[in-house]
Amino acid sequence: MSEICSKCGLPQELCVCESIAKEEQKIEIKLVKRRFGKLITVISGIDDKTINIKELSKKLKSKLACGGTSKDKVIELQGDHLEKAKKYIIEEGFSSSSITLVNETR
Repeated sequence: MSEICSKCGLPQELCVCESIAKEEQKIEIKLVKRRFGKLITVISGIDDKTINIKELSKKLKSKLACGGTSKDKVIELQGDHLEKAKKYIIEEGFSSSSITLVNETR
């Protein structure tokens, strides 16, 4: 017998909680200049209770071929990946209208 989701009441295979949560997120992707002029892409606003941030950061690092980390509800990627990160986040099922891009290097 399969497990039942406590939120939606459907079996785990049919659970829609994560896809609904992805549409409700307000995600901000920023480009930040750090020490020695290094650029990092910071992705914030993802709720870690409904979405596995570590898994998402692992997928992004793999697709973008860069290093990075995920801590304190924030994903940090090494390098300038504003547009590419937005594209891959949309591919993961997040709404494009809820994603904002910010460039703080100027």
